[in-house]
Amino acid sequence: MTSPAVENDLRAAIRTIPDYPKPGILFRDITTLLGNARAFRRAVDELVQPWAGSKIDKVAGIEARGFILGGAVAHQVSAGFVPIRKKGKLPHQTVRMAYLLEYGTDEMEMHVDAVQKGDRVILVDDLIATGGTAEGAVKLLRQVGAEVLAACFIIDLPELGGAEKLRKLDVPVRTLVSFEGH
Repeated sequence: MTSPAVENDLRAAIRTIPDYPKPGILFRDITTLLGNARAFRRAVDELVQPWAGSKIDKVAGIEARGFILGGAVAHQVSAGFVPIRKKGKLPHQTVRMAYLLEYGTDEMEMHVDAVQKGDRVILVDDLIATGGTAEGAVKLLRQVGAEVLAACFIIDLPELGGAEKLRKLDVPVRTLVSFEGH
């Protein structure tokens, strides 16, 4: 977690949309944070801060907001970027992993040559909720021999347990802002 001052600054830059995508959900919209140059820069700086100066080979971003954040993080740490996408979206030979959703399963892919055995990788996305997608991404990266150094998210919904699920896989989790509920 970050300092209370940083968390408050970033929290103020995130818009909450009630009843989206369905009644009872409070959607945490980071597009307002992305549109605020100061908040966006601060979020990227804070996501990478614990690993500044470390050897990082790749940053993997989960489709779609993880692409925006992951690209910025990769640039900041001078690492390559790896897109992790939904099944059927990548043009070259892929490796695939099924993962659990709240109400079912889905599959994600990355190019078979995107990560080399032993690469040191940080996983990035905008939000961790139940953790199914992030858990699937960690398993996919490990399947090809990557060392997952950490998973980084702007937002944590701790009541849903996703961050704890990743910690049980021995993946350190970095989050910047926590919100109650889901």
